Amino acid sequence: MYRLLWYNINIYPLFSEVLFLNLKQSRRKNGRIYLSIEKAYRDADGKPRAKTIKSLGYLDELEKIYDDPIAHFKEVARKMTEEENAKKKITLSINMEEKLPVDTDNRKNFGYAAILKIYHELGLDVFFKNKSRHENFEYNTNSIMMLLVISRLLSPGSKKKAFEEKERYFERFNFSLADVYRSLSHFSKIAKEFQRYLNAQIMEKYGRNTKTIYYDVTNFYFEIDEGDEFRKFGLSKENRRNPIVQMGLAMDADGIPLHYDLFPGNTVDKETFRPVIGEVRRNYDTGRIIVVADMGIITGDNIFYLQGKEKGKNFNG
Repeated sequence: MYRLLWYNINIYPLFSEVLFLNLKQSRRKNGRIYLSIEKAYRDADGKPRAKTIKSLGYLDELEKIYDDPIAHFKEVARKMTEEENAKKKITLSINMEEKLPVDTDNRKNFGYAAILKIYHELGLDVFFKNKSRHENFEYNTNSIMMLLVISRLLSPGSKKKAFEEKERYFERFNFSLADVYRSLSHFSKIAKEFQRYLNAQIMEKYGRNTKTIYYDVTNFYFEIDEGDEFRKFGLSKENRRNPIVQMGLAMDADGIPLHYDLFPGNTVDKETFRPVIGEVRRNYDTGRIIVVADMGIITGDNIFYLQGKEKGKNFNG
């Protein structure tokens, strides 16, 4: 007779179900601002909803009590969120004597939950769901992007590889490989808007240092015989004799990507500078910046550009 061993494990739910409480500022008809704490959630149809959890009062009255009511109650909302989420846990019982067939592979990755926490903190799910709301897609673009992000961080590879490994995760990725490929055109269409949205979210949630901008250019090759209007023959960083596409990438002072753009493969590195840095200056609210780039990129024309209407410094490096 065998004695069965059972282990109880407390697991917090995946972050798609984590509660978020926010401070809401509402301007009333009398012109005064009213503060309240509300809960963000999704209804049965997956649509975003909000419910008031606690009414706080008018801002001008609260300013008589607190030095900075907004900062104070944002912290209150954050602590309430942590307390509520700490109460949510699931208990699993595992039979340590149970055996699986030799050819069974049911291993699951749970570490990606940390990635999903940031994914949802940044509101990426909200962005992609909103952008597909008026499209006639038969697949979930947010679910596809979630898989691609997780796979890129944990197991970098092709889109096909990411799809083939989707069963490693607890999430239900109900789409085909063809759906993944179809979604790429949609992601390309909204890429610039998404980059601006992501920057705003990072600034709000974590803050970022954009006083120094690092800029560089790389390229990607395609294993095809003939190029086209975008994939052209150019100077490959890997010395490949294949058509390539150029990518200009701007990063903040901490090396976190800020903005990128793609260019035909025959575009010279220095010619990518102004379009990318110009986009950063116009849409990322950076103010005066220091740009760090290679000598081949910081040419006389580009130095003149930096010192034109939008003043900036440059370090050749």
